[in-house]
Amino acid sequence: MDYGEDHAESIVIDLDHERHRYMYRVVKRVFDFVASLIGLILLSPVFLIVAIAIKLEDPKGPVFYSQTRVGRQQLPFKMYKFRSMIVNADKLLKKLADQNEVDGAMFKIKKDPRVTNVGRFIRKYSLDELPQLMNVLLGQMSLVGPRPPLPREVAEYTEYDKQRLFVKPGCTGLWQVTLRNSASFQEMVVLDLRYIKKRSIWFDMYIILKTISVFFRPNVAY
Repeated sequence: MDYGEDHAESIVIDLDHERHRYMYRVVKRVFDFVASLIGLILLSPVFLIVAIAIKLEDPKGPVFYSQTRVGRQQLPFKMYKFRSMIVNADKLLKKLADQNEVDGAMFKIKKDPRVTNVGRFIRKYSLDELPQLMNVLLGQMSLVGPRPPLPREVAEYTEYDKQRLFVKPGCTGLWQVTLRNSASFQEMVVLDLRYIKKRSIWFDMYIILKTISVFFRPNVAY
């Protein structure tokens, strides 16, 4: 099936069915915990190299960046990333609002002036997302699931869009391994809902393997 086509469909998630998928959620949580722990250990040299690069470019700025995101059942949590923007990036957002290149409750511009040189490189290869393994270890996120939105984005959600908040958010998902950053907001919602309806351990593994291959193909980073 081509997941990149037919984004006009209407998908309704059976919330009662999702609540009773106990075995799937237990297996998924065990896998997430073990995989994120192993990932943090094995990738520690990469963490060190990226941290040094960020500090060399901006010695006074922090290496990591935390941001409040909305998770399962609309509960807020702090999501971690390597800092890829200048320190006062959030304060400059309003000035760039009219340059938004996507429709819907999401902000993206390809040549964002707030992104640093190191930030541009680590975004290209999705290295800025690696600290989210800590969120997975803590149980706030899963390896696979809908991307956690910002509170200001959720404020613009319709009830249909809010269905993607029925499950735990993830580091990667269906739209990241298909349309990637070319996805519009509505395409992202549809692909997230398709994932929720179809999700299983095997489908999660498929998306993880596809995500690994994405690391070796440069991303059109926003």
